[in-house]
Amino acid sequence: MRGAGGPGTPGPAGPGGGGVNLLALRSHNATLVLDLLRAAGDEGISRLELAERTGLTPQAVSKITARLREDGLAAEAGRRASTGGKPRTVLRLVPEAGHAVGVHLDRDEVRAVLVDLRGAVMGERRAALDLGAGAEAVLGAVRETVTRVTAAGGGGFSRSGEVRLGGAFGLGVAEPGGAVRPGVAEPGGAAWLGAAGVDEASRQGAAEGDGSSRQGTDRLVGTSRQRSAPLGPALLGVGVALPGPLDHARGVLHRVTGFPEWDGFPLREALAERLGVPVVVDKDTNAAALGLAAGGEGGSFAYLHLGTGLGAGLVIGGSLHRGARTGAGEFGHQVIQLDGPPCTCGNRGCVEALCLGAVARGDLREAARVLGAGAANLVGLLDIDVVLLGGRTVAVAPETFTDGVGAVLEAWARRTGQDAVPVRVAAGGGGAVAVGAAELVLGPVFGRGGG
Repeated sequence: MRGAGGPGTPGPAGPGGGGVNLLALRSHNATLVLDLLRAAGDEGISRLELAERTGLTPQAVSKITARLREDGLAAEAGRRASTGGKPRTVLRLVPEAGHAVGVHLDRDEVRAVLVDLRGAVMGERRAALDLGAGAEAVLGAVRETVTRVTAAGGGGFSRSGEVRLGGAFGLGVAEPGGAVRPGVAEPGGAAWLGAAGVDEASRQGAAEGDGSSRQGTDRLVGTSRQRSAPLGPALLGVGVALPGPLDHARGVLHRVTGFPEWDGFPLREALAERLGVPVVVDKDTNAAALGLAAGGEGGSFAYLHLGTGLGAGLVIGGSLHRGARTGAGEFGHQVIQLDGPPCTCGNRGCVEALCLGAVARGDLREAARVLGAGAANLVGLLDIDVVLLGGRTVAVAPETFTDGVGAVLEAWARRTGQDAVPVRVAAGGGGAVAVGAAELVLGPVFGRGGG
């Protein structure tokens, strides 16, 4: 049972295991209810069902849902026949009560989507981009694309940068300029919904940032950077996904393959100042995998993204696996041919180098075969349930890639005596990474792994 605070269900303990933080518990319980409201869709869910599924008492559920209705996050969705007694009132999530932006920052393009609280896409914008053009140009392009997509999505976005929640959650308090400090919003105060998950990492990153990162900011951005006005009262934050490797926890880039000038750049901090809202940064493959899991893809799977580069997002047992140093999923740089062609990472014979080389020659069947060899290594190592393929190169010839990768995995299964792992194209098409990036912001709102 996912609930907290119900009979027989231990709540979150404080430091050292003693006591429970009542405000944190209240926030946790609210996210449980919100998550069930989100999953129920337009059909809605009754308070009794919410109590049964969370393990909370009916009284606790009534208080939480009353606050959610007062804050405009939940509404009545009619009545449902009961097996006894009066019909039950059902509640639904109000999806337009909040929005998030997801940004896919690729090597040659930026794509931004605006989604509502259910993750439905309300608007999309794309623009050409050169990731090697320097931070000033890249940050400006992201800012412009995000501004355009929020304007296209409508919804009355203003520039106040506040989400007014009446202190129902106690997740964070918005300060001037879009920063968020942990704490409890006072009645009528401005609070970022879900900011505890988003901004705690921002706050830690700022505290832990070393001198080299800040020098990198000055070197790449320059002294003319201005803090921009926040983007809107219904905008909960911006999730940004781009090629790795990077430090997700601090929002700092490492040596992005092919673009060493970004090494050590504090992207989250720089974009948060530009956009005036909380920002979460993660690898493109992680974001896509997170979005797929939130969209209903269950179990353990690997999402392999073949576009301008090659990487993997890993979901193990329903949870996104980033690794202890947030470096998991550097799938493209496993060496499968000693003394093979050089790779931009500095190694030779990497899956990425071999795969992209075959693509450049127009030999997509060979690219699929190479991708299958790497996928077989991953399946043998992690024993996953399914391999999902995505990225613009896969989109050009999806059957070629599913057939090619599938054939390699079937041959591997025959040799090992195991069942072949299925291979299919991931849902979401070209927007899967951007939509997943928005889920980096929405996830903590609903108690899911995200930012």
